[in-house]
Amino acid sequence: MPQQTLPPSDLSVSGIVDRWQTCMDIATENDGLTTRPWDDEPWWHPLWVPWAESADGGAQVIDQRPGPDEGRLGWAGHGGGGDFTDSWPGLAGLLHAVARAFHSGGGVRGLHPYLTAQGELWWDEENCHELEGQPLTPAPIGLS
Repeated sequence: MPQQTLPPSDLSVSGIVDRWQTCMDIATENDGLTTRPWDDEPWWHPLWVPWAESADGGAQVIDQRPGPDEGRLGWAGHGGGGDFTDSWPGLAGLLHAVARAFHSGGGVRGLHPYLTAQGELWWDEENCHELEGQPLTPAPIGLS
């Protein structure tokens, strides 16, 4: 089964602003700024910065709330509260792991880089050969 891209599609600066404002509007209208008893996090927090999004519309966020977890990465924007399960402690750590996978090979938390038939980056399990009937090619490794 295909995995979502890692990292997700980056948002432009205007995309970050638009996504943040949309989430703030939705959260304000639907009491989404409040943590529910069954969730660890609210649906949205004003100090979350959406920097990327997945194909299904989930936002990858940087948590800018002060404290020991400031800067960690998580997901937000679906039916439940924000999710920081197995989160990266920061964007630099994620980007370092991605760069290492491109340079030396291997994966990032079990996902490996591939190129789709359209030349787009896709992350999936090791030895994956196709996506929706189209071939996947292992991403180039090392420096050219």
